[in-house]
Amino acid sequence: IELKSGILNLFLKTGIVFTQVDLWLGLSYCDGKWNKVTVNKEGSVVSASMNELREQTLEPRVQQLKVNSPVYVGGIPPEIQNFYKELGLEQGFGGCMKDVKFTRGAVVNLASVSSSAVRVNLDGCLSTDSAVNCRGNDSILVYRGKEQSVYESGLQPFTEYLYRVVASNEGGSVSSVWTSVRTRESVPQNVPTPSRVHSINGYSIEVTWDKPTGVIGVIEKYILKAYEEDGPNVPITSAELADTSMLTGILTGLHPFTNYAVTLTACTLAGCNESLHALNISTLQEAPEDVQSPTAISFPTFLLMSWSPPKTPNGIITQYTLYMNGVPIYFGNGTKYVVKDLAVFTPHQFLLTACTLAGCTNSSQVTLFTAQLPPSHVDAPVLTVLDSRTIYVQWKEPVEVNGILDRYIIYIANNEQNFTKWNVIYNSTELFLDFTIQQLFPGTEYLIKLAACTGGGCSISEASRAMTDESTPEGVPAPKARSYSSASFNISWTKPEYPNGIITSYGLYMDGLLMQNSSQLSCYAYGLAPWSLHSFRVQACTAKGCALGPLVEARTMEASPEGTVDIFATVDGSKEIKLKWLTPNKPNGKLTYTVLVTGLFYADQ
Repeated sequence: IELKSGILNLFLKTGIVFTQVDLWLGLSYCDGKWNKVTVNKEGSVVSASMNELREQTLEPRVQQLKVNSPVYVGGIPPEIQNFYKELGLEQGFGGCMKDVKFTRGAVVNLASVSSSAVRVNLDGCLSTDSAVNCRGNDSILVYRGKEQSVYESGLQPFTEYLYRVVASNEGGSVSSVWTSVRTRESVPQNVPTPSRVHSINGYSIEVTWDKPTGVIGVIEKYILKAYEEDGPNVPITSAELADTSMLTGILTGLHPFTNYAVTLTACTLAGCNESLHALNISTLQEAPEDVQSPTAISFPTFLLMSWSPPKTPNGIITQYTLYMNGVPIYFGNGTKYVVKDLAVFTPHQFLLTACTLAGCTNSSQVTLFTAQLPPSHVDAPVLTVLDSRTIYVQWKEPVEVNGILDRYIIYIANNEQNFTKWNVIYNSTELFLDFTIQQLFPGTEYLIKLAACTGGGCSISEASRAMTDESTPEGVPAPKARSYSSASFNISWTKPEYPNGIITSYGLYMDGLLMQNSSQLSCYAYGLAPWSLHSFRVQACTAKGCALGPLVEARTMEASPEGTVDIFATVDGSKEIKLKWLTPNKPNGKLTYTVLVTGLFYADQ
């Protein structure tokens, strides 16, 4: 059944027989009143009527009509339209229906029997003004001219209009069929403030409102919005309600113990409008969330406990309860507590409970330790001399560690520095109980002490004493020979760079012969010839042996030459004499010669 361009069309298909009935109505139905439409099949007669108008047709081949599928009123869903292409269905019905009934059965209440509805107001028709919607059979001229399109304004929202075009010239005119067009709805106006808001719990509220009045069109949905008071003008949460027959909705996603302003928004296809005013409500309290575990400043025998309020209190915190090892030790509203009389570096399990009027929530359990102290006592290390350069050090772990043993440190000092300067020779977190000290000096006395450390500090043992085995000296210095006369030397030297033990004697060799063997660091050599060359070398000895230093050479000071200088003269022409002479018997140094001449010299006039 289809109403189009003033014609009520009835299409009936039974088997392969197709029957059509067309009832001309014109604009008689467009009077703002209810119209009764009846379609009927009796035997081979198929008829359609509206009010007093009726049309029928006779089709002997028509078969009995059996309905075994859903009945669609106002249109059919898009997913099944392809199965009925031959019916040439137009767009869905726009208007109002009531009192739908079939030959058998009672009047159908569409609001209660419909299984689905799309943009349908099931509560009945909207109020209309017949003087505006329809104008009887008299149409109004909208446009006259030569253009092929026109824009008409000033129409009423959500109203159906019929249009047709008349094309005319001097020979006559021709008219189009009537075309039905409905204007869109308007945006709802005067949306009411919610009439009642009820807090279900801390996270949701129930909102009730009255149906908006004066809405021209079909309300598609309602939207509930909640804003935080004194917060940004952006809703914290919202809920869309597509069932517009319900005037109560639940708004979730709220925060407990928070003040909200709740508004109602009504929407048609043309748009949405929000109520000008809001209804205020405070959500209920809930048990706290995100309760933080307690923290502590650790001391050796007590803990200074503290905690922060829950990140999400969800209300007013009425009490904190602090548990240690499962036993409550504190009740109150404070955020600090001192736990006393504890053992050094012992673990304890703590848990905090925070409560509001709605309930309590526990934090996660945390294990906290009292502070560490240095070990109570560290035994002196045991030293074993392996050779002249190596000492093997052994030690025991402290009996009372007072924490977690972190490292061992070995300090060393020697008699060369009078045991005043202590150096760290070993510092390791690998908790071995021995260490070999290498590259020491032979024949040297060492003091060695051990430090054991925890997170609370270090304790140092008494020093143990050991002396490395002696060895032959190393780094024996070269002597310094100074001559202050032509017949003697003053020779001196220093100790070896590495004595490697106790020096028992020094030997001085001159020209390969041992001229002194004593503990002295100097020697005087005399009775030497002037400007004579001599070699010197120092020997240093320990109980393990001797070592020689480098060889140096030096000369005595010069003296006056001794003997005569024999001279020989040879005449070499009228103006030259050639002189030769012999070295003195004892030069006693580097010689220089001076020739003295007396007599007349030739000169050109």
